[in-house]
Amino acid sequence: MAKPEPCLTELLPQEAIASIDHWISKYPPGRQQSAVMAALTIAQDHHGWLTEKLMNGIADYLKMPRIAVYEVASFYSMYHLEPVGKHVISVCTNVSCMLCGSDSVVEHLSKRLGVKLGQTTSDSLITLKEVECLGACGGAPMLEVDKQYHENLTEQKIDEILAGLEK
Repeated sequence: MAKPEPCLTELLPQEAIASIDHWISKYPPGRQQSAVMAALTIAQDHHGWLTEKLMNGIADYLKMPRIAVYEVASFYSMYHLEPVGKHVISVCTNVSCMLCGSDSVVEHLSKRLGVKLGQTTSDSLITLKEVECLGACGGAPMLEVDKQYHENLTEQKIDEILAGLEK
């Protein structure tokens, strides 16, 4: 007989559950599914990435189909479905950024870090991701590091950003 999956309260600390409950309380009774993005973010912030067990736990906790949670988590590039480095660098390569030099940004980062898009450095410090759009077209080319935007990038600015990352 298969061992039952742990519930969300066994996977996350109480303060994370309290944060999820806070988000659930913002919606009318029976609409707790609306808190799915907040729940995914909170779980990822505590664990580093979203495991299948965490996503299943969120689905069960919010009383929604597991596939619906997987669909949300796999649609948005801000969710990590595999382990990532301590720092995540997300480079926008959509049209505005591409026209303003995102290819050069990716090339410079790849050379400096020794990884390609979708990879993590051997010391597990940095994961380099490509994202479709971060909504900062006026500051193209741009990237996001650990939820902080950096716009109007140059090689010098990229090097300063990398130098400022905590080891």
